[in-house]
This record gives sequence, C-alpha cells and structure tokens, in this order.
Amino acid sequence: MKNTPLILMLILLSICSYVNAGENALVISHKDKALEWAPCPDFIPKGCEIAVLQGDPAKKNLDIYFKVPSDFEIPHHLHTSQERIVLVSGTLDVKYDNHEKATIRVGEYAYGPAKLPHSASVIREIPVFSISVLLNRLTHAN
Repeated sequence: MKNTPLILMLILLSICSYVNAGENALVISHKDKALEWAPCPDFIPKGCEIAVLQGDPAKKNLDIYFKVPSDFEIPHHLHTSQERIVLVSGTLDVKYDNHEKATIRVGEYAYGPAKLPHSASVIREIPVFSISVLLNRLTHAN
C-alpha cells in the first residue's frame, strides 16, 4: 500500500495526457492572412471584428483576437466569466465600473473579473487584442 499515492498519480497523469492528446499547439500572429475575421456581437457597433484562435464560441474556453477601428467606442458590457486581455497592437482605454480608467498598451495584460461591467474606447491607433475567456457569455450591460 506504500505505492498507492504513486500509482494514483501515474493514473492521473495518464488521463491528463490522454485528454490533451487531440489538441495541437498553436502560434499565430494577428497579421496572419489565414485568420478568418467575422463581425462582433450585434450590440457592438459596425467595424468591430473577431477571429477565433482556439475553441468554439458556443462552448467553454475560447481565445480570440478582437479588432476595432480608430475612434471607436466599445459599449458597456460584461462577461459571465473572467476576461484576460493582452494587447498586441494599438492603445485601448478600459473603464470598469467603480474603477479608474486604465490605458492598456502593446504587450500589457489586463484582467477583468466575471460579471464586472465595463466599456472601452480607442483614440488613435487600431488596436488588436487577444482575449481568453472560460464559460463566457457576452452580455450588453445597461
């Protein structure tokens, strides 16, 4: 019985490696011509586009590139899960309810807690940012 923890650990590791065996590693630039850009949800004004990097928008665990033109306002909204952003181009001002406005620059990371309403604006450069979400549903916040 001294080996029981070791045996359980080996079983767990083999299960984990089996679960991830069907996934492929991915490295992709926001400038890649193979990206398929599509319109954003209806409540976000025309001009906003998303490209799915990994996952299925109808399911859990999704990574996307999100792109908007300059002089653009992203309406007040919330996510049902946490939002993780890494800005890959441009500059983005984000205002979470009950927080100071934050300016995100290229290479910076931002985190938004689940269900915390926020809005964003772009002044000059066209930003592209990567967003990772789990169990997400995007909702317009009134």
